[in-house]
Amino acid sequence: MESQGPHMGRILHRETHSTRAVVATAAAVLVIGLAAYGLLEAAVHAFGQPAWLIEPQVAAERLVALPAGISPLLLGAIGAVVAMIGLIFFLNGILPGRRARHLAGGGSGGGPAVVVDDEVIASSLARRARLAANVTPEQVMVVVSRRQVVVNVRPTSGVPVNRDAVLAAVQSELEGMALDPSPDVQVNVAPSGVIGA
Repeated sequence: MESQGPHMGRILHRETHSTRAVVATAAAVLVIGLAAYGLLEAAVHAFGQPAWLIEPQVAAERLVALPAGISPLLLGAIGAVVAMIGLIFFLNGILPGRRARHLAGGGSGGGPAVVVDDEVIASSLARRARLAANVTPEQVMVVVSRRQVVVNVRPTSGVPVNRDAVLAAVQSELEGMALDPSPDVQVNVAPSGVIGA
């Protein structure tokens, strides 16, 4: 049973974090394509045939003297596109890439854990908040993120909603779920009510 700990940790990490395989594959295909094109152009040039797009020597000379011969507007547009692609790869490499999921149950404490989608958590919390506020399902909206749960309640016109009772009910439901990480709860009660609900 001891050997299952690291494997279970990897499985839970895989389920709660998004993969970077798509971006890594795109980068690999881009580099392989550019390298293959360069090799083919060099091979064609070595056999004395005309270049497909541009001769390697001419391409190298144009790269060295780059601002010359290209309009500033086109150079700026190319620079912006290259910078945007670079930023996408950079951010994909350093950001955690978390999925909209939480661990319920044991989680990092070593006990059994269940991976739960944030929409399922939001649905459960919305039901609990609706019962505590005594409103219809359309009057409660819950947004669950990694570190925070925001509950928005629109009361029925003329019937006040006890914000503290809703907060206590949602916190009680969260404690029962034992989410990892445990999010903070914020309850907002709209000042205007729904008529005839």
